[in-house]
Amino acid sequence: MKGGLLSNSLGSLLNNCLHILQMGVTQPCVLCGARVQGRLICSACDADLPKLPAQRCPLCARPAPGGLVCGACLKKQPAFERCEAVYVYDFPLDVLIRQCKYHGAQELAEPFACALAHRLAELPRPDFIVPMPLHPARLRERGFNQALEIAHRLGARLDLPVRHACQRLRNTPPQAGLDLQARKRNLRGAFTCDESSAGARIALLDDVMTSGSSLNELARAARRAGAVDISAWVVARTL
Repeated sequence: MKGGLLSNSLGSLLNNCLHILQMGVTQPCVLCGARVQGRLICSACDADLPKLPAQRCPLCARPAPGGLVCGACLKKQPAFERCEAVYVYDFPLDVLIRQCKYHGAQELAEPFACALAHRLAELPRPDFIVPMPLHPARLRERGFNQALEIAHRLGARLDLPVRHACQRLRNTPPQAGLDLQARKRNLRGAFTCDESSAGARIALLDDVMTSGSSLNELARAARRAGAVDISAWVVARTL
């Protein structure tokens, strides 16, 4: 049931049950169909989602023995100070993220935010959250920014403001399918951040981190605007 079949069935199931969720009655788990109340994913399926191991690089969130800085980050440190992620971008979590991102299932931002809030519960708080911005043309095409949807829900859980402190200047082609060097070229000069970041400790939030090129370029723009401490928060990390 992997791939397109699950994506199609999941999309249909979401369309049928999301409005029921608003009413506080039971509805089927979007992954297995078990009846749940007040949530989209049952406890069993949630426990089975592919989570990152506890021992991971503190800078990029890749698995690393002993939780030490990985070789790649020792060679070239990211533009942010740390990265926090919950899941591995793998089946079926990848299908859930694509449903949220490309098929309008904005309600899935809630379990993503809940998982991030649990991960971040004991960690120091930044001054505010900055979601990965979409170019206005892409926003009109998609209708919403999934990073912003997650950020609002996460901010409510952590009592943190969400600020549109950064903007995307260029409507860059999608990063998917590009190699590492092409990803870097694609994003060069793509972002700008305003002076509200000056002297601030900020968290940049996105749904998925693959090569880290997008978050790195956004962090560089935030640093130029005066941010003094930058975290990267993502729902899932591609390995």
